[in-house]
Amino acid sequence: MCNLLNIENDPVRVLITGAAGNIGYAIAPMIARGLMLGPDQPMILHLLDIEPASRSLEAVKMELQDSAFPLLKGVIATTNVVEACKDVNIAIMIGGYPRIAGMERKDVMSKNVVIYKAQASALEHYASEDCKVLVVANPANTNALILKEFAPSIPEENITCLTRLDHNRALSQLADKLSVPVSSVKNVVIWGNHSSTQYPDPNHATVSTQTGDRPIKELVTDHNWLKNDFVAEVQQRGAAVLRARKQSSALSAASAACDHIRDWILGTPKGTWVSMGVYSDGSYGIPPGLVYSFPVICEKGSWKIVQGLGIDEFSRKKMDDSARELAEEKDLAYSCLNV
Repeated sequence: MCNLLNIENDPVRVLITGAAGNIGYAIAPMIARGLMLGPDQPMILHLLDIEPASRSLEAVKMELQDSAFPLLKGVIATTNVVEACKDVNIAIMIGGYPRIAGMERKDVMSKNVVIYKAQASALEHYASEDCKVLVVANPANTNALILKEFAPSIPEENITCLTRLDHNRALSQLADKLSVPVSSVKNVVIWGNHSSTQYPDPNHATVSTQTGDRPIKELVTDHNWLKNDFVAEVQQRGAAVLRARKQSSALSAASAACDHIRDWILGTPKGTWVSMGVYSDGSYGIPPGLVYSFPVICEKGSWKIVQGLGIDEFSRKKMDDSARELAEEKDLAYSCLNV
């Protein structure tokens, strides 16, 4: 993938599923403008959605063409999953079945595992062999796990899920608390599931000051706020946006997905880590076999989990609670597939 980004005028093929939806509509121009892969990297966008959304999908293609983005070398808009996945280098999986009022958790899971099983099969057979996958659609961690299960030739390290939105929310909340620019805050951690059990951990975060980086815990003296209000605000931020907007987060989710891919491909800034949902290798006592959010450093198209962070008793409990929820989701997903 890194080599792709060094080949002059060789466009990268980027798949967006659910491309006619709100997040797809927001992210497509961000990518086309170079916010994801850099200002010099051309791309071809593959837009996929379901048949009932075909007219909206065609309209997205028309608007992308009408925007005359210099980096955009082509747009394929289709309802055919095979055509959409053909030769793609990056897949951003936004499409999924949303939870509707009155639906049981198992009903939502059963619909999504069928969708991700089919899309995994298409990526397995038709995507580029180096394809990197970001799952956005909820339940994101478990959808990524299902995709991994049914696309065995895609390396497990190439399948990730989005917790960067939660990471960005945590940075923003801390910056607001301290009345500093969000760019001066770094190294929060989102542990676990992209759900209400996620644990936004401020214990390792720092703020850049005129005298150097200082720990958040030195500057935010209200440790009760850090353990309670801060955690709850990040966990419930999506619900707050939904209440205010009457629709779920779209702009911020699209921006976070761009951030996730950009740092994965181009690398994280020196001294900085980000949060990504990745396949657990047992780090920090998290059971292997789960897609779990860890702090990671990215370089040359690869990520590695940050090791050696101190975990206090409060954090340990929160991290384990989220791991248990993910194990339950995994069992539920597999039961829907009769695996």
